[in-house]
Amino acid sequence: MKRKEIEEIIQTYATNCMSDSAQEWLKDKTKKILEEESSREFFLTYTLLAQKVTAEPIKFKGETEVENYLKKQEANVLEIARIYFLNTILTANTAVFTPQVAKIIQVADAKELETFLKYLLFLPQLEAFKMVAVDALRTNIASVFDALALYNSYPAEYFEDKQWNQMFLKAAFMQRPLQHIVQVDQRANEDLARIISDYAHERWAAGRDIDPYFWRPVAGFINETLLRDMQRLLASDNSAARKAAALCCHKSENQEAKKLLVNYPELYQLAESDKLNWNTIYN
Repeated sequence: MKRKEIEEIIQTYATNCMSDSAQEWLKDKTKKILEEESSREFFLTYTLLAQKVTAEPIKFKGETEVENYLKKQEANVLEIARIYFLNTILTANTAVFTPQVAKIIQVADAKELETFLKYLLFLPQLEAFKMVAVDALRTNIASVFDALALYNSYPAEYFEDKQWNQMFLKAAFMQRPLQHIVQVDQRANEDLARIISDYAHERWAAGRDIDPYFWRPVAGFINETLLRDMQRLLASDNSAARKAAALCCHKSENQEAKKLLVNYPELYQLAESDKLNWNTIYN
């Protein structure tokens, strides 16, 4: 997403959706914060916006990349106001306020933190907030975790493999909808494939199920252990698990995995015809 487009769209919706009195209040507060370089006023204003602006849903009319992302995140007026405020402050004085914005995770309540994490991609100096995002992975609050992990490409673009793997595994552990994590194929790696297999074996040993989507990152790294995992999945009574294994085998460069899939002609034909994909495994 281009910075100019982000700034223009956020400003447009903030202006159209906020009342005149709220806009005037925010303008005065922003001016004071920048003049005094006051971190206290900055944090206070970010919080007090909830008293000035309602969390009313927004109907996004356009189909730009920015607006489509806002639709997926079901952005409301309060969230738009907060991200508009953060953008204004950071753009005006990056050096002073980037460290202050990074401290939001330490002082914000859950809703304030959700907004910050959901719209990290809309802020300038994105790399500066990497460790803040990593720290957010510690949360056990599903809505806060979802703000970072679901629909959000920030982790895929800025996390190292270890951090991204941690997020993907925790999403599975917290039983979040894994299909809404973006760029799973691009961030797949050998360590994650091993972790997925190990975790699956622990779940199986405890008699517990696994979200079939969890297997998506292993396709490029099928070894003997994972091949046995695929055999188990293909023989499962769970239709989605069988489809997931079929996709992994079909997309794999491992010839043994491809031969294994041939033994399941119906799944093989579905995979070959592209009627089977990660969006249809639950159908």
